[in-house]
Amino acid sequence: MNQFPSLIGVFAYLSLLTVGGGMAAFPELKTLTVDVHHWLTSTQLIHLYSIGQMAPGPNMMMVIAIGERVAGSLGALAVFAAFFLPTALLTFGVGRLWKRLEGWPWRDAIQRGLGPVAIGLFLAGSITMGKGVIADTLALGIVAVWTAAAIAVTVFATLLLTHRINPAFLILGGAIIGLFAFGGGQ
Repeated sequence: MNQFPSLIGVFAYLSLLTVGGGMAAFPELKTLTVDVHHWLTSTQLIHLYSIGQMAPGPNMMMVIAIGERVAGSLGALAVFAAFFLPTALLTFGVGRLWKRLEGWPWRDAIQRGLGPVAIGLFLAGSITMGKGVIADTLALGIVAVWTAAAIAVTVFATLLLTHRINPAFLILGGAIIGLFAFGGGQ
């Protein structure tokens, strides 16, 4: 079956939801790729997202891997264009309009209002991803997982803020801790 129309439609739609960053579209990305089209499992999506975080460039480059998984190299190219082109064109157009409306009285109110919207979308994405991670680790106990996560986030945030450490090293450290803590997936 030809997946190209579905891939292009899904990722063009998701492109327009990325106001505030790629994480803002994560809940809908999960719904469409895992629940509706069954292109990935929840665990596969979280793994692809994690790999995308380590790669240079936008964190949503992982959508290309989804396109490749579903429809090969042409699928990767189609998803790349469908996901990044609409947002690029919209950003260009809105940027030009925004500059023209510099003295407009509603401009500041709109700009102040978009901050909380972006934060809310980011938090919704984080919660969606967190649910998937927790579902995979229920055997360890939710309290233990949340405690370990809180400690890890605190340590990693402290290291990032107080030292000039490449975030990839922190991710690698988390992976090593995960291997020991979870027994390497066995």
